[in-house]
Amino acid sequence: MTAGTAHSAGFLLREQSAAGMGNAFAGATAGAEDGSYSFYNPAGIIRQYGTQASVNATAIIGDAKGYNATGNRKHQNQMDHIVDKKVLPSVAVTHALNSRASMGLSLSAPFGLVTDYSPTWVGANHGTLSELSTYNLTPMFAYRATCNLTLGAGLVVQYIDATLKSGIMQNMTGGHLPNDIVAKMTGNDTSLGYIVGGLYEFSPRTRVGVSYRSEVKHKLKGKIRFNHQVPMADIENQSIDASVKTPALLTFGAYHDITRKWSVMAEAQKTYWSSFDNLIINGHKSGVLSYTEENWKDVWFFALGTSYKVNKDLKLRFGVAYDVTPVSDAYRTPRIPDSDRTWFTTGAEYKLTDKLSLNAGYAYIRAKKNRVNLAGTGYDADRGPLTAQYKGNIHLFAGGLNYRF
Repeated sequence: MTAGTAHSAGFLLREQSAAGMGNAFAGATAGAEDGSYSFYNPAGIIRQYGTQASVNATAIIGDAKGYNATGNRKHQNQMDHIVDKKVLPSVAVTHALNSRASMGLSLSAPFGLVTDYSPTWVGANHGTLSELSTYNLTPMFAYRATCNLTLGAGLVVQYIDATLKSGIMQNMTGGHLPNDIVAKMTGNDTSLGYIVGGLYEFSPRTRVGVSYRSEVKHKLKGKIRFNHQVPMADIENQSIDASVKTPALLTFGAYHDITRKWSVMAEAQKTYWSSFDNLIINGHKSGVLSYTEENWKDVWFFALGTSYKVNKDLKLRFGVAYDVTPVSDAYRTPRIPDSDRTWFTTGAEYKLTDKLSLNAGYAYIRAKKNRVNLAGTGYDADRGPLTAQYKGNIHLFAGGLNYRF
């Protein structure tokens, strides 16, 4: 009950800040330039004065394609545009209690998106639709422990909603089935996690940050349904469940003003994807309905960025990043045909008034070509063999508004 994306490694989304996107999220843990950066480090809200609100949205436009697919189904279908267009919102509100303490509240969507195939494509037994949405509500608090050091923490309330579709293995029901029959499994859950962080300011020009976001363990519960009648009625409309963990994140960031006009920043983030070792869907009547070995590995994301202040109102941003996939060649599936990615970003900030500023960000993400090569043995024996090649790129367009009350 998870979804693959074509614009970030695994199904982690980095779209919580239009300002951060302009720098490829380099220095996001240390930058604290507006409230949207609180997603990366709650300690950073100490730098937001008074009461401020940050509203951001990112449009995701992808061009991910599969080709040269062979499997145990007769129909060969086009695999163009397997990733749908999406718009992701995020909101953050911060309030300075006094010179040493601040509190905030954020709403974000840190994991998700979709892979979507024809119900009759050759790999339908391995999946036709994988859709995942998560929403985080995070109250947070920051305290300036010393003149240089600020500590922050937040409670993560995470809601997850998932839909998974796939073709039906013939021996699952023991009868002849239509070629376009699809099983639809849905589930949702709400669970808790946390985020902690620190911000150390060597001087007004230089600061570093670190944060840790915990994994969140979910027990999704839902139903299974079919688009045609199946011979075994106990399979249909039964309750199902699946365990899914969203991974822990450990992030380090640095920010430095070289001059009054130029700034540089860097970021390194480790994502603990090894918590996603398998995907087991259980039916309350029929036992295990699906077992998929994932065996993902822990990976790093690296980013460098720079900003240039044209004048007191306009700032330009630039960045590059490299995103390592957690998926090894032996375990890549069509549900998540993931690969390494290279980011190229730019953006701008413009102050309309002393209280109101606007941000815009753009990212072009180039994904490395990869292939799925499943032998159809072991847990995949019923699904059959599958080979396919993939390529793609993604365009991200972000906009943000910041207002100080």
